[in-house]
Amino acid sequence: MRLTTSIKTALVSLASSLALSSIAAHAQTELKVYTALETEQLAEYAREFNKAYPEIHIKWVRDSTGIVTAKLLAEKANPQADAVWGLAATSLLILKDEQMLETYAPEGVTNLSPKFRDNSAQPSWVGMNAWMGALCFNTIEAKKLGLPKPTSWEDLTKPIYKGHIVMPNPASSGTGFLDVSSWLQLFGDQKGWDYMTRLHDNIARYTHSGSKPCKLAAAGETPIGISFAYKGASLKKKGAPLDVVFPKEGLGWDMEAAAIVKGTQNLEAAKKLMDFAVSKAANEMYNKNFAVVAMPGVAKPIQYYPANPETLMIDNRFDWAAQNRTAILAEWQTRFDGKSDPK
Repeated sequence: MRLTTSIKTALVSLASSLALSSIAAHAQTELKVYTALETEQLAEYAREFNKAYPEIHIKWVRDSTGIVTAKLLAEKANPQADAVWGLAATSLLILKDEQMLETYAPEGVTNLSPKFRDNSAQPSWVGMNAWMGALCFNTIEAKKLGLPKPTSWEDLTKPIYKGHIVMPNPASSGTGFLDVSSWLQLFGDQKGWDYMTRLHDNIARYTHSGSKPCKLAAAGETPIGISFAYKGASLKKKGAPLDVVFPKEGLGWDMEAAAIVKGTQNLEAAKKLMDFAVSKAANEMYNKNFAVVAMPGVAKPIQYYPANPETLMIDNRFDWAAQNRTAILAEWQTRFDGKSDPK
């Protein structure tokens, strides 16, 4: 039976309406999120977020901490990001001082430990987890070279390690900056710079990524990489011949945090991201990789981390680190930047 023209037109119109309805039902808000999370974490973070908010699509913009921070500051007059999820708290404190963050108290934020949230009357950021400094020590390469396993930061200045240590550049790496700022807090200003001068004599190169020294150690390209615990533990789980060493003087650390960028056109979607970032589900996700998370009572022991990680973390003065970041980096670059990898 042939269809009349009017029936065909009606069917085409109906099909078009149904198609448009389907598209509308699956329409998503795109949220541009700047981050310094490790690349392999991004898919899981987005997937878990979408379980709660399937209507929001995260478009990640990922780079090292220093580069993301510099990018956000450069875009101050014309913000391109909607939110930040996974950037050092010291960086967010700088952005807060520049009045670049939207104030918002996510639902459930008071369930977080006080040290993992902005306790201002109008909070601008929320903490996620702590990442802490550590050494990645390649046992096979060290044995070939006759290198003993270091147990302290001071050990790294011994002549036997000359040319066998790789470290992140603090200007581009959040891990590098937490190391430098923690040494200045641990040893004091004068002794801290003296320590870094002696350490510099043994450094082979400074990388622009906090995880790269550990990756180089895992690959046997250096016996010792100054890096952070998550990367060492994850590579060791994959079979790398690494010992993850936690220097006995204490561990520098920083807090990964999240915030809304002021001026976003997707404010409601960004608020939902913050609500998820402080949720129990999110903290359980953080705990898959980090031994210390923002919500008390959630964290379970992580393989290859110390049993008591919080007791090893220094009393980090985040405000001091943020306020002095520019001066610290300028001094560091004047003294040590000659061994940095090309940008």
